[in-house]
Amino acid sequence: MGQTDLPDAGFLSGASTELRKMLREQATEIPLQAGEVLFEQGDKGDALFAVVAGSLEISVLAQNGRKLGLAVMRQGELFGEIALFDPGDRTATATALEPSNVLRVRNTDVLDQIRKEPELAVDMIHLAGQRMRWMGRQVNEQVFLPMPTRLARKVLYLSPEPTNSLKKLKLSQTELAEFVGATREAVSKTLAVWKRIGLVEVSRDGLTVLDRAALTVLADPDQI
Repeated sequence: MGQTDLPDAGFLSGASTELRKMLREQATEIPLQAGEVLFEQGDKGDALFAVVAGSLEISVLAQNGRKLGLAVMRQGELFGEIALFDPGDRTATATALEPSNVLRVRNTDVLDQIRKEPELAVDMIHLAGQRMRWMGRQVNEQVFLPMPTRLARKVLYLSPEPTNSLKKLKLSQTELAEFVGATREAVSKTLAVWKRIGLVEVSRDGLTVLDRAALTVLADPDQI
């Protein structure tokens, strides 16, 4: 049994108390060092993971061998849930960006519990539907939204909400380009415009969001 609770948010926010309790009881904790790969694209997957400390990057390799960053999973976030419903090849790579701890919940353990308590299957079907809708939104965003909008959304997502001081997003422009599926040149030109109008401060080791409200408007052009 894991020593830390699974988060009651995101993918599990719609789960019943009974389902969350069952998943928590099946969880085991895994420590990771910075740079350690939890799983690679193409590996056999059979488990959901939750970040309880640290952060992990989720990335894929394009056909041309270029790495494309998809997301950064931080404390309280879950990933790999597809394998909880349907074990198969991993569609992405998960790598620890810093010393981290994750909780693992295996598909076989969950199925064993559902056989004992079949009513939990209804909750699992509901969670699967939520995940499918989320995946559809991600595909639509990558295909249909213009690059500056995708970049604004990624910068806001990857930049923690500041508390007492501004926090720098320590990613290169090449890495940001990987996250939004664009060229470095296109990202550099967009950041130069944003810097000129006072939205961000750009340096060699990353960028700092100066006007989060304005960047939020750019991330949701339908609200303009």
